[in-house]
Order: sequence, then C-alpha cells, then structure tokens
Amino acid sequence: EVQLVESGGGLVQAGGSLRLSCAASGLTSDDDYAIGLFRHAPGKEREAVSCISESGNLYSADSVKGRFTIYRVNANNTVYLQMKNLRPEDTADYYCVQSVADRANTPCGYVEDWGQGTLVTVYS
Repeated sequence: EVQLVESGGGLVQAGGSLRLSCAASGLTSDDDYAIGLFRHAPGKEREAVSCISESGNLYSADSVKGRFTIYRVNANNTVYLQMKNLRPEDTADYYCVQSVADRANTPCGYVEDWGQGTLVTVYS
C-alpha cells in the first residue's frame, strides 16, 4: 500500500517562504513514477503544482515558476518543494501525489495515489 505524507504547511506572510516535504512509502512499481504536489484552493479547481520523476523529468505550473523549486531524494522517495516569494493566491491545501507521465510525458499526468494534504495560508 502506497502512503504519501506531507509536512511543512503553515501560516506565512506574503513574500515569505515555506518548504513542503512529501514522503512516499510502499512504492513497488518499476516504472519511472513521479512524486509531487497538487493544490486545491476554495472556489478553484485543483491544479498540479510541481512533480518530478525518478529520472528527473520535471513539471512546474507557470504560476509557480521562478518561485517554487522541487527536488527529490530518490534514496528515501522524498520530494521537497521550496516555496519562495509566496503570494496570497498560493493559499490552498497542498496534496502529495504519486503519479506517472501522460502521453505528453508530463510527470504529473496520471495521479495514482494522494496524500491527506497540508494547508498553506499566505496572508498579506
């Protein structure tokens, strides 16, 4: 059974930083699976934030490029999302995911498992 555990959410002032961690366990697939984060804000659709595969195939949403950086430690199947220059519109529940690439080779393409989520609140 795959387990995904997020940590690092919290309350931060606009312009500040947070680092989210996403630890995956129970992974048995030999595929080039990805680990990453989606987010869901009230009144908005859920969106992929950033994902990175075991081979380094990476996706980041346009809204976070230049501000969020994802990196992965394959030895312990943990992904870190360093978030800088946070904005109020980044406020959301952030969910750890395990996914595989779609036909366009986007690593967030097909989500297979979800974590419980961690709340990030950015105030101005």
